[in-house]
Amino acid sequence: MNNYIMGIDSGSQSTKVIIFDTSGREYAFASSPLREPDTPAPGTVVHPDDDLWDTLVDAVTKCLGQFKENPRHIQAIGLCTIRSCRVLLQEDGTLAQPVISWMDERLASPYRHEDDRVQYVTSTSGYLGLKLTGEKTDTAANYEVNWPLDRTTLDWSTDESVLEENGVTREMLFDLVRPGEKLGTLKPELATRFGLKEGLPVVATANDKAVEVLGSGIEDESTAMISLGTFISAMLYRDRDFPDAANFFPTLAAVPFHYVYESSGIRRGMWTVSWFKKLIGEELTGRADREGLTEEDYLNREAASIPPGSDGLLTVLDWLSSPDLPYRRGMMIGFDERHTAVHIYRSILEAIAFDMKANIGAMLKEIDDTIEALVVTGGGAKSDVLMQILADTFGLPAARRSGRSSACLGAAVSAAVYLGTYGSFSEAQRAMIRNDAVFPPDKQRHQFYTEWEASVVRHVRPNTDDILKRAHTFFADRNMI
Repeated sequence: MNNYIMGIDSGSQSTKVIIFDTSGREYAFASSPLREPDTPAPGTVVHPDDDLWDTLVDAVTKCLGQFKENPRHIQAIGLCTIRSCRVLLQEDGTLAQPVISWMDERLASPYRHEDDRVQYVTSTSGYLGLKLTGEKTDTAANYEVNWPLDRTTLDWSTDESVLEENGVTREMLFDLVRPGEKLGTLKPELATRFGLKEGLPVVATANDKAVEVLGSGIEDESTAMISLGTFISAMLYRDRDFPDAANFFPTLAAVPFHYVYESSGIRRGMWTVSWFKKLIGEELTGRADREGLTEEDYLNREAASIPPGSDGLLTVLDWLSSPDLPYRRGMMIGFDERHTAVHIYRSILEAIAFDMKANIGAMLKEIDDTIEALVVTGGGAKSDVLMQILADTFGLPAARRSGRSSACLGAAVSAAVYLGTYGSFSEAQRAMIRNDAVFPPDKQRHQFYTEWEASVVRHVRPNTDDILKRAHTFFADRNMI
């Protein structure tokens, strides 16, 4: 009899669920797309209705429908969810307000108590954990900015002034556990509904990017992980904190008392690719259908034939500006008669690579370190052409791991450690994570990208900021932003 683990990744665009055996092999997969966020006012971004929970239930149901083995042999559930959100709950655990997205400007400030229905303030992992188990517990590793967490203990601060600064009382917060510990057991009614065994443990992980690092297999300091999701960022795994970092954020790892250094990122990163596909719509679908290809396979095949530099077309990925630079907007510069939709697509991919090289470079410079390889995760890693562009831009080998979701696999690694299947997170990683492909860099293309970046790419924003500031002021003065 095989034992199995369910890994849940509640992400920004979809909820994914995978059932693994304890060696990391996938047995069933399903996903459920989230609805588009609501934006009822400028700067306000929320998840509609109970979308996070509804998609989790849908994805779990679909995944179990694909699972050919006995679902009662599933031994644990690892739960990974979107980070940097805020969930406001009533006394009975139901939503007082829609879940506040990480893209919402309100999350740049501590919680302000303005709604007396709100009795608890928690994260997405706390909320979904509550829905799954009925327990008001959460992982310590999904709380950082504007939360009263003591990073030295992985528990709430006992300093009342720290709680007050963050707008909460201790009674409003869930109890904390560490990654790899139990949040609770699956509610009996859910076990019956899903056909799972009673007493099934639901295991804590960390913030979703840290869980991706765990599921990517990184356990040393020579490799950087690039996560190609809605928010694209890069990670380094370290065993020491780095307070007051200027060019990166030292987030909590999915291994207790370890850290993930996260670079500056690209807001709405792979979302920009989705935006582009919707923009050209029927034309893209028609071309792909005529050749019997998916839209992604068609675009990637065609983009591979476009020369590095996209024949001079350059994209700047500011489709969602950061709160401290609100005037920035996305740009494409350098069009002429040669350019096609595929040029635009490749230019977007090259922009991702250039931005991430600059962001990782700033991080490495600050900590006075270097890297020797890349591991690339997330939906964008499925693209061979993007993997090769990253390898060529960095001049480093880029590895793509096997499997559909590093975050689901990282959640399964945490659950396997909880079960005692492996004695440590590292042991579980080595047993459960494998390469799908490694893309070595091409020396000539690396030289081209290095010169193109130094001569042109790095100079675009400094030379366009002024006109974008003018445009921002123009529209702001007319209340059109």
